[in-house]
Amino acid sequence: MKIYTKTGDKGTTGLYGGSRVSKHDMRIDTYGDIDELNANIGHLRDIIDLEQETLLEIQKQLFNIGSHLATPKEALKQQSQLPEISGKLTKQMEDIMDDFNRDLPTMTHFILPGGHPKVSTCHICRTVCRRSERKVSLLSENVEVNQEILMFLNRLSDYLFVLARKLTYEYGAEEIKWIP
Repeated sequence: MKIYTKTGDKGTTGLYGGSRVSKHDMRIDTYGDIDELNANIGHLRDIIDLEQETLLEIQKQLFNIGSHLATPKEALKQQSQLPEISGKLTKQMEDIMDDFNRDLPTMTHFILPGGHPKVSTCHICRTVCRRSERKVSLLSENVEVNQEILMFLNRLSDYLFVLARKLTYEYGAEEIKWIP
């Protein structure tokens, strides 16, 4: 299989079902952010020793989300093979956060991102996730979007925040409170 097709040389790309849109179409921009989030989570998975299986499942779910976002409603009937987006992983992240929070000090202030390169990477993933969530939210005002996607992204950003806090304590880094 060749990677290059030359079909996008004029600034368009194909969606599932065969329709073509500009490469700056809102749908393309949205799943592009999901792809960026996935790459950042892959980097996070490469550098930390915690949550390997969960991060891998998150990456798979992000690919599932991308396939849904790349499929216009009119093509959904033809694409019955789209992977399921369920709340199972969302619930799993909630359970992990609850477990992590039992061992972490109570938060009393906002926390400045940083303290250790691995913690900072986790915060970068969190902010890319928030941007992705905003894009999906905007897209959902214009096209039908599975609401499980928005719930998953919302919980994922929370999970990444709690994971960053867990990493802070795992690596003995300082958690710096933001005090205005």
